[in-house]
Amino acid sequence: MKFGIDRLLADPALRAPLEGRRVALVAHPASVTEDLRHSLDALAACDGIKLSAAFGPQHGLRGDKQDNMVESPDFNDPVHDIPVFSLYGEVRRPTGQSMGTFDVVLVDLQDLGCRIYTFITTLLYILEAAAQHKKAVWVLDRPNPAGRPIEGTTLKSGWESFVGAGPMPMRHGLTLGELGRWFIDTMKLDVDYRVIEMEDYRPDEAPGFGWPTDRVWINPSPNAPNLSMARSYAGTVMLEGATLSEGRGTTRPLEIFGAPDIDARAVLAEMRRFAPQWLAGCALRDIWFEPTFHKHVGQLCSGVHIHPEGRFYDHEAFRPWRLQALGFKAIRRLQPDYPLWRDFPYEYEFGKLAIDVINGGTGLREWVDDPASTPADLEALAGPDEQAWAEERARYLLY
Repeated sequence: MKFGIDRLLADPALRAPLEGRRVALVAHPASVTEDLRHSLDALAACDGIKLSAAFGPQHGLRGDKQDNMVESPDFNDPVHDIPVFSLYGEVRRPTGQSMGTFDVVLVDLQDLGCRIYTFITTLLYILEAAAQHKKAVWVLDRPNPAGRPIEGTTLKSGWESFVGAGPMPMRHGLTLGELGRWFIDTMKLDVDYRVIEMEDYRPDEAPGFGWPTDRVWINPSPNAPNLSMARSYAGTVMLEGATLSEGRGTTRPLEIFGAPDIDARAVLAEMRRFAPQWLAGCALRDIWFEPTFHKHVGQLCSGVHIHPEGRFYDHEAFRPWRLQALGFKAIRRLQPDYPLWRDFPYEYEFGKLAIDVINGGTGLREWVDDPASTPADLEALAGPDEQAWAEERARYLLY
């Protein structure tokens, strides 16, 4: 499989439209070539490409900012002597000053296939700014490691945010290049847009289901350490809106959940009683962990580890959003008064519960908190949205 960056570097014909134009790059630590050279260095050394600026998304171009709502400054790249503008600092959207530094911007970001992962919102903001300033946008496409499956409720109108760029479900099943096509159509943007497509991307085929098993995994953000996390993320990201630890401060963030005051074995047993059909496609086991930072720092937590890997993994059966919803529901059924929902500003959204911002509406939380709700009730919420998205996204698929 060839990623977009590798095809662009290898094919002079693909690069030809960039000659004589100022080129900017949007990148993070996972923006590397097949031989693990960072895209910024590879493009700077490439004939016919004149790099004039770079942009860093959340966590920074260098990926050095560990947590959410920790901003990155602008700086000057010491190797290539170009400005690096932060899109997660004083601004989230490119400014007129930064837009004046280039003619074409190349977006080379490894996404995780989840609505809440902010790199897709950054792509939308770049497309909107490019339409306003008459700049060209090229996406150097990369695989969606979570694959094509769709899951979750659609973000409701009025719940748009930096973690909710538009009306799509939590697990969208598109590549970044395909998402750009959907954004342009949905938001009615007039922008010069091009996707440098991947070669031999087969998202429905084992063993990687779109992620090449011979490709080294590089963290696109500090707490995205492996493929199992990427597969789980559309569910475990909801833990950021809960008082439970999502494993930040451990070596397996966003693959685990737990707290000092729950009994993970009892939680697992209740999950199996209430909706065993939502546990398919992975293995679950009870664990102990002690976070070195973040929630429950220094406290022994009883938790659950999700394993969508090895012989336990079934790509079509695994449903992380339902699985994590079931984890919440089991805790609520066992401990009705448990303070489950975290009340703090999430991605600069004030006056709304973080779990609702994450889900783009109140439906998931209300289902968890309703003592009378059933698995069928959540299916009734999500199923129609998932089917509608499957039909809507079909015309944007490139592979």
